[in-house]
Amino acid sequence: MKNKKINTIIVKTISYILLSFGALICLFPLYWMVSTSLMTNVEAQVAGVWWPAVPQWDNYVAIFTRFSFGRWTANTGIVVFWSVIGTLISNTLVAYGFARFRVKGSNILFMIALSAMMLPETVTMIPQFQIFSRLDWVNTFLPLTVPTFFTNPFAIFLLRQFFMTIPRELEEAAKIDGLGTFGILRKIFIPLIVPALTALAIFEFTSKWNDFMRPLIYLRSADNFTLALGISFFSSEQHTQWNYLMAASTIAIIPPLLIFFIGQKHFIEGIALSSGSKG
Repeated sequence: MKNKKINTIIVKTISYILLSFGALICLFPLYWMVSTSLMTNVEAQVAGVWWPAVPQWDNYVAIFTRFSFGRWTANTGIVVFWSVIGTLISNTLVAYGFARFRVKGSNILFMIALSAMMLPETVTMIPQFQIFSRLDWVNTFLPLTVPTFFTNPFAIFLLRQFFMTIPRELEEAAKIDGLGTFGILRKIFIPLIVPALTALAIFEFTSKWNDFMRPLIYLRSADNFTLALGISFFSSEQHTQWNYLMAASTIAIIPPLLIFFIGQKHFIEGIALSSGSKG
């Protein structure tokens, strides 16, 4: 027993050491980004400088005063807000229909919806651009937000898995009490799938917050740029302002981190339950 206890302690100690070492490796890029954001541009380009001689806190002020960083942040917030709203509303309704209504051909329609995930995004970019261009939506936020109101295959699958786990007895009892289809969804089902909705909202938030390709395609005016696109202003083939670039990047990662830490309990629960659900 004594030897077994010693072996357990040794194994745990080694595990903690390896995990700590792995965590340091993962956190090093974050440290490098923050430290570079506090350097002068000359220091940032010198190899072997791991911390500024005099921290330049003015770098964080400069990205707001010398560039339209505040405007880019607000634009990103608008896009993210409507994208999350559109994703939650549209996919909840569609997933609810696939999970709770048994009609002829519903499974075939569900498979067709899932098959859309097999299409590479690059295949649909040109047709979508042509549609939005004819609608005169280029250089607006509409191409970035309106498509989220027309469902997403992955989101449908995720929410359907949750709806399938809810006992039909609850639905039948609600019907006896006089609730209609939308009343059952609003008062019974939605409170029970909060973990899934939270996970979906976090996925959509981070996706839109970090999206670079679509804003690059549709946004022309610098005043309409999102953060991911605006940050590219600090870098060019001739010159890169590393201190400003890292300061902007440091601020840009704060909202996604806060959102994850606030909703991590529901997020982890949602992923765990959806992976264990039966379709």
